[in-house]
Amino acid sequence: MKKSVLFVMNNLNCGGAEKALISLLDTIDYSKYDVDLFLMKHEGLFLSKIPNNVNLLEEPNEYKYFDMSIKLALLDCLKNGRLDIAISRLLAGIIIKTEKNRVRCEQRVWMYISKSLKNINKKYDIAVGYLEKTPIYFCVDKVDANTKIGFIHNDYDKLGMDPFLDQPYFERLENLVTVSEECGNILRNRFPMYNDKVKIMYNIVSPSTINKMSLEQRITWDEGVKIVSVGRLNKQKNFELAVETCKELVKNGYSVKWYIIGEGEEREELERMIDENNLQETFILLGIKENPYPYIREADIYVQPSRFEGKSIAIDEAKILHKPIVVTNFSTAKDQINNQDNGLIVEMNSKSLYEGIASLINNEALREHFTSQLSNEQLGTESEIHKLYEMFN
Repeated sequence: MKKSVLFVMNNLNCGGAEKALISLLDTIDYSKYDVDLFLMKHEGLFLSKIPNNVNLLEEPNEYKYFDMSIKLALLDCLKNGRLDIAISRLLAGIIIKTEKNRVRCEQRVWMYISKSLKNINKKYDIAVGYLEKTPIYFCVDKVDANTKIGFIHNDYDKLGMDPFLDQPYFERLENLVTVSEECGNILRNRFPMYNDKVKIMYNIVSPSTINKMSLEQRITWDEGVKIVSVGRLNKQKNFELAVETCKELVKNGYSVKWYIIGEGEEREELERMIDENNLQETFILLGIKENPYPYIREADIYVQPSRFEGKSIAIDEAKILHKPIVVTNFSTAKDQINNQDNGLIVEMNSKSLYEGIASLINNEALREHFTSQLSNEQLGTESEIHKLYEMFN
């Protein structure tokens, strides 16, 4: 008899966790599991990628009141006779206005969102909150399931979370899953009482799929060394460091084109920096690409300048496409790159990043060494799904 499984996620916007969820759903054995997916909002680049075997549940209508301006939310609530939601939205608005830590704000606001959302009217064998904060909280508070599992896709300490607010939720999970050994160590140190709950499951990536998709489009670019980076335009990904480094490369006579694939709230600031440093023709924000792999395939060098990562899917994808890689020394970098063996790990400043990229540009033998090393690595992680099956059972 099939087991019933529910996955909970905010949306399917273009991000590493969202991409990882789609890869997971593509890999599950549907002869053994009936799978439902609950999204707070039915939006995102990956919405069209949900497998046909997955049953997408209705979007919670009440959630919209916490995703619009307080004025519009209160007017609509009162018009529809929802005084209860109006009060919750008003109280949430006070937190949104006064809580300076945006991550802790999301944690605290959940209390009022939770009062406004209905429970899911179905009993599940397994429920999975596939991302920290809201998906885990919803899974615990609003779902009836025999087994509840929560995923943390990042370095917990770098996220700015309040452990005091998370602890009662983690208490009610059977497993707390994260994506790299270092992320697991961080969770065990932060929550020693849940040592036995912490499990490591790498994000699922398929080399055959990535290689096939990388050939779907031919990218023609201008002359020069082509550098590619992939990630949301936010503080975590640290693309302002990339702009500073690009400026130094140009200043020192290197002919480069640096392409950024992704979108986010930092676009305006990055555009200001690009204009200020006259890099309009050199540092190019491409926006979101449904298929980024042809761009990575055509790159000469892949760079990840992040402040922190869990286990970067973009780095794994660049490894699969055998690109010479430079990453900053964030806490989990060594989980993916062996410095000077299959890539470079540099310090998190423009001088070090410049020197790392310049060394690859100048040293063809080093680039070829990294490419050769990556071509000999076993990089597929489809078998990770069996770790999830063990937790399900």
